[in-house]
Amino acid sequence: MNQIYAKLPARDVERARAFYADKLNLTPFGEHNNHLHYAVGGSYFIVYPSSGAASGTHDQLGFVVDDVESMVAMLRSNGVVFEEYGPPPGASATDGIMDFGEVKSAWFKDSEGNLLSIVEFAGGSPFAARPESGV
Repeated sequence: MNQIYAKLPARDVERARAFYADKLNLTPFGEHNNHLHYAVGGSYFIVYPSSGAASGTHDQLGFVVDDVESMVAMLRSNGVVFEEYGPPPGASATDGIMDFGEVKSAWFKDSEGNLLSIVEFAGGSPFAARPESGV
């Protein structure tokens, strides 16, 4: 695994953007598909649109990898069981890996039931060598 980033749900992404800007002096360094990308002290997180409340049923932590297929195979060999989801429109799913085109993801639960993800970005990690902003 190369990096780690947190993911936080938002019922209203624009309201969340305003809160992070106004209250914490944070500005996203990037945005993709209504996901806001932030950097703080060498760590990263995404605020993403969600109609649900933060309940632990969404992926709460994401690991960036170079090759999601190889990582899934390695983790499976260690006994990790991956979740299977039907793909949303425009995506496909094969062997527990969701392919969104520019992003491939797979999800698994830890021993406590927290949903974790591994992700491969086709153009390279959006978190690599980005400027930091913050409080």
